[in-house]
Amino acid sequence: MRLGDKVLKVRSKNAGPFWITIDIFCGTPEAFADVSGKLETQRVADLTGTPLQLVKRFDIEDLRVVKLSIPRPVVQGSRDDRDMHGAALAVLIEEMEL
Repeated sequence: MRLGDKVLKVRSKNAGPFWITIDIFCGTPEAFADVSGKLETQRVADLTGTPLQLVKRFDIEDLRVVKLSIPRPVVQGSRDDRDMHGAALAVLIEEMEL
């Protein structure tokens, strides 16, 4: 099953000029438990091309949200920045198989 089929929403946001945060809104306690247990941080690191030790993960049970923060490949707004809000990364995460 795709992650996006299990959760309410996957959204990326600007977390400053050096980081992107991806929020996974699970909706129900059951969906949160399933996603939190099955989503492997290593797979996210591999998918985004980020070293595992640089991926920050926060599982916030009260909000039913899993947050992932990764460093930007280039500084936001620089000439080489092609995705200022990390939307392409959110789609990659949403399409992951759990």
